[in-house]
Amino acid sequence: MRRITQRASWAFVLALLTWSIFSFNAVAQDHPLAGESIDMTIIGIGGWLPSSLGGELANELFAPYALENYGYEVTFRYESAPFAALFQRAAASLATRSNEYNIIISDSQWLGALSEAGWIVQLNDIIEEYPELDVEWYSEIVGVGYQEYPEYSGIKWGLPQAGDVVVMFVRRDLLHDEAERAAFQERYGRDLPFDYEDFKDLTMTEFEDIAEFFTRPDDNLYGTAIQYTREYDFLSMYLYPFMFSLGGDIGDFAETGQVYGILNSEVNARAMEWNRDMLRFNPPGAVNYGIAEIIDVFTSGQVFSAFQWAAVGRTMIPDEMWDDVMVVPPPGFIRDDGEFSRVYSLGGQPWVLNAFNTPAQQRVAIDFMRFWYQPETQLEYARRGGPTVVADVLNDPEFDDMMPWHRAYKFMLLDENARDFYREPTYAQLLSTQQEGWHGFVTGEYNDPMAVLDWIACEQQKILYESGGSDIAPPPECRAVRPQ
Repeated sequence: MRRITQRASWAFVLALLTWSIFSFNAVAQDHPLAGESIDMTIIGIGGWLPSSLGGELANELFAPYALENYGYEVTFRYESAPFAALFQRAAASLATRSNEYNIIISDSQWLGALSEAGWIVQLNDIIEEYPELDVEWYSEIVGVGYQEYPEYSGIKWGLPQAGDVVVMFVRRDLLHDEAERAAFQERYGRDLPFDYEDFKDLTMTEFEDIAEFFTRPDDNLYGTAIQYTREYDFLSMYLYPFMFSLGGDIGDFAETGQVYGILNSEVNARAMEWNRDMLRFNPPGAVNYGIAEIIDVFTSGQVFSAFQWAAVGRTMIPDEMWDDVMVVPPPGFIRDDGEFSRVYSLGGQPWVLNAFNTPAQQRVAIDFMRFWYQPETQLEYARRGGPTVVADVLNDPEFDDMMPWHRAYKFMLLDENARDFYREPTYAQLLSTQQEGWHGFVTGEYNDPMAVLDWIACEQQKILYESGGSDIAPPPECRAVRPQ
């Protein structure tokens, strides 16, 4: 009886294998790359979990999927470079019309430079051909921020690889300590916030009391950490929330290209002063803090809280701190009209496809994009700490509890809480100018915020006008403007 059962079992397995092979061959024969072997290279951001997960999932999940469903073998090599060097590395290769990097994880601000140069593929027709790529994003800012240039034009160059927003990491062990709570109540006449909901309504003015309370230099403990370094866009991305939330603006890049008269405003000057004033709650040397430095001071216990990108949540909360950290929305601001406002910078990166790929490489790249946005792939990405932007996944009941930062990340990705900035082809020049001026103010080299804003606005207007990005010339008074 056992022998008959075994024979029946093996017959079933053989039939199943025969059917699978027949089915596989039928599918494989329909794919133009069936039977081929293709090598691909993805380049992304060094030390950045979402980027490295892209390369990891490409080999671990997509390669066997492609073999099973399309009948071709593919191997992905993943390369990386730091934020500040990635664009130059990719651009140097693309300028030679090379297909060295087939898929590029680009900062959204580079879409203008990459597309105007003809280096990346416009995706509208591809999205129309493959409905799987016409994804419902979690919020409108996702599609605009990671796909379009010019913004709100509907012309798509990227597909979201990783969403990102600013959240606040808080030491739960200190926050919930009864002695700390009693001391705070005695000193300030109110309770420390206790849970996520309390932080949702917290203003920056209220947060300053908390940061002051936990600033204890003699104990090597400080209230918070914010990014102030001049490197890349780090300072800008953490000054913008003060400007945007208070009602300031940085220019009309979508239509007129006007900067002068918009950036250099009294509200932005006040935002600069407030942002610099927060240094009193940061550890010494915070004027040079970037992403890595924030991770270091938070994980080593030197700060009570940290303003940081959600995408580095897994690094911000090592295993030994897993139960001691809470991730919450960063504080909001009260505008002059009395309205509560919380508008922080949108980070994150899109995938872009090299325009010089061979037809085979381009087809693999498209197949991978179609695979990337499958719900199962996005759920696995999220489980590993990847910041997905797909509506179905973020709305999945599992999502909030997968990682400690997911709830705050989802909240800050709402349109009312996140805002992107310009992606002009002259992005690098525009950025360098403001980083120079704003960092000079942060370090005390300059002390007149309006003079700094006037200088930046003049320089950026000149850059846009001379590059053809705006018909508006800098006004005559710009000739005498200097930061001071």
